[in-house]
Amino acid sequence: METRFLQTFLSVVQTGSLSEAARRLNITPSAVIQRIKALEDEIGRPLIQRSGHTMQPTPAGAAILAEVEHMLAVADDIKAAAASDLETGLLRVGVINSALTGLLPDLLVQLRQNRPGIELYILPGMSGDLYSCIIDGELDAAIMVQPHFALPKALDWLLLRQEELLVITPLSVTETDSRAILKHQPFIRYDRNHWGGRIVDLHLRKLKIRPREQYELDSLEAITVLVSRGLGVSLIPDWLPPWPEGANVRRIKASGAPTRDVGILWSRSSKRLPLIRAFVAEAVSAIRLKQSLHRPSAREEALPARSW
Repeated sequence: METRFLQTFLSVVQTGSLSEAARRLNITPSAVIQRIKALEDEIGRPLIQRSGHTMQPTPAGAAILAEVEHMLAVADDIKAAAASDLETGLLRVGVINSALTGLLPDLLVQLRQNRPGIELYILPGMSGDLYSCIIDGELDAAIMVQPHFALPKALDWLLLRQEELLVITPLSVTETDSRAILKHQPFIRYDRNHWGGRIVDLHLRKLKIRPREQYELDSLEAITVLVSRGLGVSLIPDWLPPWPEGANVRRIKASGAPTRDVGILWSRSSKRLPLIRAFVAEAVSAIRLKQSLHRPSAREEALPARSW
């Protein structure tokens, strides 16, 4: 049974469109139809049918869908094992949102230059969701916040960056005491469903501060923009730039606060382990270069607050 026919069937089901599946596979729509017809002839049942404006699996197609996904995953594993010494193959990588702009572009540039045989499928998401995908084998690696619990022995972790917590305020706020700011100013909270937001919440509880909450958002970029517009203050990790253009805020280090630790998580038993190790090495190189370019001067480090 041709794996390319199975992949074509899966692409049609996932996209609901013959033309979109053709675009993703870089073949013509007629070639998609021919592959589906060949697979149906081999199985002996119709697998795809039109429902309204989309293509949907027939009952027979739906019944084999899980097995098709499994067979394709096995085929990918076989290819990865055969090419492990060539650094060639597909890696499925999860990335938290703040790393999508702060780290990923530099990492992709380095991979293209140094290891062009590695192809990435990138899944953005929250750390908790990415962790579940690693456990379930749906991802090979994830750039994420370090779990707040002990890792299973089957997983490996490498720290990339420790991000201090910052109190950010509008430029109009002149107070320099971070605790006073958090107590008295309207507060925009980093979503507690994020592991980074959980770190913020634990620090506020430790300080016994109940801020005057205005909003709770899951986007650090959106929080920064709202703060810059004078809608409140916030406590967020000092994530890698770029920060939102034109969002001028004061940044005050939250003394005594824990850090948000960002790194890479992967399975030690992965069949793509050589590719993962190559990816990790490039990520370490990219983060070192990024941090060296954005390291503050001695004068900036001495300031209690500064505009971004």
